[in-house]
Amino acid sequence: MLSLIPPALAQSPGASPQPSLMQPLVLLVIFFLIFYFIAIRPQMKRQREHRAMVESLQRGDEVVTQGGLAGRIEEVGDSFLSLEIAQGVRVKVQKFAVAAVLPKGTLKGD
Repeated sequence: MLSLIPPALAQSPGASPQPSLMQPLVLLVIFFLIFYFIAIRPQMKRQREHRAMVESLQRGDEVVTQGGLAGRIEEVGDSFLSLEIAQGVRVKVQKFAVAAVLPKGTLKGD
């Protein structure tokens, strides 16, 4: 009967191999890299572009704020600017509230 059982099956089970701690660490690093390239990096690029746009604002530019106000810049300060939104109507807004610079002449039709 012993000749029918292979010697490998007849041996007692050995210690099971320890799971590697590198696999979860590698997966964590891969997930972080994917998150960085999908979420963090594009957001940083948009912030850089917005900061450059805000720093280049000057008197006479036509802009739209994040709140939807459209107007022409009359004064530019360190952190605030004055927008003329209608004839003789000026409002003061923060520079970083400017969402976009409009092409010249956009507000003339209004």
